Amino acid sequence: MTNKPPTRHTGFRPFWPTAATPPRDIKVARMEDLSAKLQKTDAEEHEEARHNYLWKLMNNYIPAEKDSVQISFVNHIEYTCARSRFNFDKFSAYLACSYSVRDRLIELFNDTQEYFIAQKAKHVYYVSIEFLVGRFLRNALQNLELEDLYRESLNELDISLDQLFNEEYDPGLGNGGLGRLAACFMDSLATLNLPAWGYGLMYSFGMFKQTIGPDGSQMEIPDYWLNYGDPWRVQKPTVSYPVNFFGYVDQNGKWVPSQTIIAMANDFLIPGFATDNTLGLRLWSSKPSAELDEEKFRYGDYYDAIAQKQRAENLTSVLYPNDNTNEGKEMRLMQEFFMSSATLQDIIRRLKTVQKADVRELPRYAAIQLNDTHPTVMVAELLRILVDEENIPFDEAYDICTKVFSYTCHTLMPEALEKWGVPMFENVLPRHLQLIYQLNQLFIDQLRYNYHADDEMIRDLSIIEEGCEKKVRMANLAVIGSHKVNGVAAIHSELMKQYVFKNFNRIWPDKFCNKTNGVTVRRWLHHCNPELSNLITQVVGDENWAIHPGGLTKLMTKIDDPNFVSEWAAVKNANKLRFANWVSENMGVELNPNVQLFDVQVKRIHEYKRQTLNILSVIYRYLRILSGDTQGMQPRAIFIGGKAAPGYFFAKKLIKLINNVSRVINNDPRVGDLLKLLYIPNYNVSLAEVIIPGSDINEQISTAGTEASGTSNMKFAFNSSLIVGTWDGANIEIGDAIGNENVFFFGTKVENVDRIRAGDGRHISEKLTRVFDAIRNGMFGDNEYQCVIDSIYNGDHYLCGQDFDMFVEIQDKVDRAYQDKEKWTKMGITSTANMAFFSSDRTIDEYAKQIWDVHPCPLPAASNDDDPSTPSAPLPQQVGSLRRHNLGSMSDKQASGSQLPSKGGFGSLSRRGNIPSAQTHQPRQQQNDDNDSDDGGLEINL
Repeated sequence: MTNKPPTRHTGFRPFWPTAATPPRDIKVARMEDLSAKLQKTDAEEHEEARHNYLWKLMNNYIPAEKDSVQISFVNHIEYTCARSRFNFDKFSAYLACSYSVRDRLIELFNDTQEYFIAQKAKHVYYVSIEFLVGRFLRNALQNLELEDLYRESLNELDISLDQLFNEEYDPGLGNGGLGRLAACFMDSLATLNLPAWGYGLMYSFGMFKQTIGPDGSQMEIPDYWLNYGDPWRVQKPTVSYPVNFFGYVDQNGKWVPSQTIIAMANDFLIPGFATDNTLGLRLWSSKPSAELDEEKFRYGDYYDAIAQKQRAENLTSVLYPNDNTNEGKEMRLMQEFFMSSATLQDIIRRLKTVQKADVRELPRYAAIQLNDTHPTVMVAELLRILVDEENIPFDEAYDICTKVFSYTCHTLMPEALEKWGVPMFENVLPRHLQLIYQLNQLFIDQLRYNYHADDEMIRDLSIIEEGCEKKVRMANLAVIGSHKVNGVAAIHSELMKQYVFKNFNRIWPDKFCNKTNGVTVRRWLHHCNPELSNLITQVVGDENWAIHPGGLTKLMTKIDDPNFVSEWAAVKNANKLRFANWVSENMGVELNPNVQLFDVQVKRIHEYKRQTLNILSVIYRYLRILSGDTQGMQPRAIFIGGKAAPGYFFAKKLIKLINNVSRVINNDPRVGDLLKLLYIPNYNVSLAEVIIPGSDINEQISTAGTEASGTSNMKFAFNSSLIVGTWDGANIEIGDAIGNENVFFFGTKVENVDRIRAGDGRHISEKLTRVFDAIRNGMFGDNEYQCVIDSIYNGDHYLCGQDFDMFVEIQDKVDRAYQDKEKWTKMGITSTANMAFFSSDRTIDEYAKQIWDVHPCPLPAASNDDDPSTPSAPLPQQVGSLRRHNLGSMSDKQASGSQLPSKGGFGSLSRRGNIPSAQTHQPRQQQNDDNDSDDGGLEINL
């Protein structure tokens, strides 16, 4: 690590003035203070004395010492977990350890928030319906650089830190790539020192826990991840807001709602890596506006008396309620508005009470990023707040909206762009529909006047879709209500402009841009692959590559060193063995990682992701083995995993087929190690951290033009797992970065897809016919998979039949390549070494500079010469003598932030260096009474 002055863990806590107390020249400040002291009232003197005393009670950071860790751990065992310190189980130990780490996060979070306020910093508000954060404990320890200290401290108590890691439940706060991207972005926002909050929903049961039934079918059971509480959740019952639904709009245009549900804040603290900055992820849980109906309770109708409470709490019970019913659709819309309304109320509260600004200044203080269409109803809600509550003219309110909002489009598939039926929307949000109609009319008038738009163009761009049932097009609302719209991969952004938003791009070409997705290198290499991380550090020289991944290119200097290549291969084999051991312990299947190639496809089950193509290829490989056609065939273990939406019939049928093919292959003695097929149930972040490092290849085989970006391809590539992929999403850019010769590309290219779909007939090869015959003949169970065959015969929309032979051929090429182990290992090294562009730090840096106009605001380190024996708390005007840096304007801070190029290596980011000794004192931030917000704790009275 690069050394720098100590910035945390031990010593005196610094004090940062609030925005209401800007830094002053020290000599002038002393004269002003002397004058002020002569005029102080008794009440002011009492308040100052109280302020100083409170600061002195907690004026030091928790020390980074074994004694401190052990005392904190035992205290939490006794006082927080209410267990005897002489008799506790592993889960209690996990809780106590987590609370101990959380204490440190709270210190840093509070100081970070105070500093942002002092700097009058513009904030990013990243709003997403899901955050797939994964386990917290090890990630927090690594980002705080305290893992070794905690490991040693707990070892002295005969407690294994690794066992505690396994006690943690994966939070049920997300499902797939959308939520994992949001989690990576929060890590990068904190690491890059950007002022930010994440906002979403606090799900009680997540999406569902996936199990596989005896017949191979997906079974959905509730994910009781909160059964034993969650030590990382900081519940904030005093931070609550009323969210209204239903009702009517009176003759004066006032919304009279008929139902109110309370949104209560739950905060998770997100530490940056190698920085003191710690951010908040605020998730809203639903609570009733009244615990029970008192009148019904008095008459003994107890069940009906609590019905309102149950209905309210159900709103945030499950991620993505089944929308095959009207009730499910209504629940989804209510969820999205609930998140949007509570978030906007919180942002505006912070603007008024903390940043002391007028609501018209919202664009100066806030950039709101809409992650997909789920939060786009925020546009209508902000319009309502500005027009109805702040009495701002509609045109001005719309102008404020467009300056505040930006929107990320994550799809090219029309069905994924949300639309709500007008009758349902009007029933749930009657005033918002009025405002949408008003906005739509304003927009249409502009189209006719400024762009001479014809009726066809207006129909395409209108927020309201005409038809048998009128619908509200949320993507169109997002585009009209935002100043920037971005795609998430180069090819996706071009296709988005050419097809999805073609006419919008004609009138607003500057509104559309690309921001290729990325993943956090900390979790997806440094954290999940510690052996490879250590090997990389040996070559690079330090761990700076985790925030400057351009340093990974140094690996190429060792690629011709046979000892290094052997070490790299040994790490891969160790990771495969870890994966194989997990399979043995949890699935009862024995693998041979030293012989078998590990082939992985783990992602949401969907037709466009083409697990269909994969399983058909597996069946063909099995038929080859039975016929003796095994020359040159590389032994393989093939893994497929992911969840299907509960109402997605085809995807669930596909899971059943995969499991029954697996049952047949794995129990056939003629196959042996040549082929194993396993379906990984309940795929989540923790499983990914085992699977990804232990894979040899990964399947990124979506139909060209359907995958917006993909991020699992990036995670695998960072871990030297080679991609078998189509010319789609981020695969193309990864090929550009690491060399197309290091990616196994195949399949139809996007420019040919429409032509093939429009052609007569479908391509069913002899090889694929053999597979279909085996399925029809009942080789894998009763003939209930005809829908899979029909999907190819009747249209082949996703080109599984078209690409089948090419997929078989590319797998043969993989077999041949894998058998040259030295060349294969070098391909993996080349992959890892050239992936810097796909760090989420680069993505977030581009958002910050090109969309949000938000600047780094790193919490300054304290001076080393501060005197911890100061008899009283420093006054605001004395702060300059207690910090390394004065609190200048935001422009003064830009130089201390990251300077990240578009590709390759990264610029300077501050590092912490070694943990300071107990004798090195660091002042900690003094809380200022002017900050009575929840960022320091404002109570919201409803």
